[in-house]
Amino acid sequence: MNKSICKKLMATHDGLSPLILRVPVGLVLMPHGAQKLFGWFGGGGLEGTGQWMASIGLEPGFLMALLAGSAEFFGGLALVLGLLTRLVGLVTAFTMLIAILFVHLGNGVFVSEGGWEYALVLLAASLSLTVSGGGRFSLDRRCAC
Repeated sequence: MNKSICKKLMATHDGLSPLILRVPVGLVLMPHGAQKLFGWFGGGGLEGTGQWMASIGLEPGFLMALLAGSAEFFGGLALVLGLLTRLVGLVTAFTMLIAILFVHLGNGVFVSEGGWEYALVLLAASLSLTVSGGGRFSLDRRCAC
């Protein structure tokens, strides 16, 4: 990988704010991904989630379930660790944008009605981490390019 690209990707601010944001966001995303990938926590697993995604126009459903579940589960884990925070933040922000547009937008604002407020907060938090990086206590900070 080009050294300057690597340095930009792994660069991070010194403050504690990214830690305070990325750990809970990662811990929230991981179980949602586990529902999609493994069927844990009452989820449909890849097959069930894939069928549902195809039914709402996200096709091929299995691939979309795999991508969304991986972004949430493995992306969430990476956020907890502070690994590739900028890249993962961008991927999870995109995942939340797709969720808003294809799943939640027609349901209004409130999450109790299946609305978009929760996904928007995760999108904003993910974008914030894309800008800030993982922070002082992150693997990004420890990794040298």
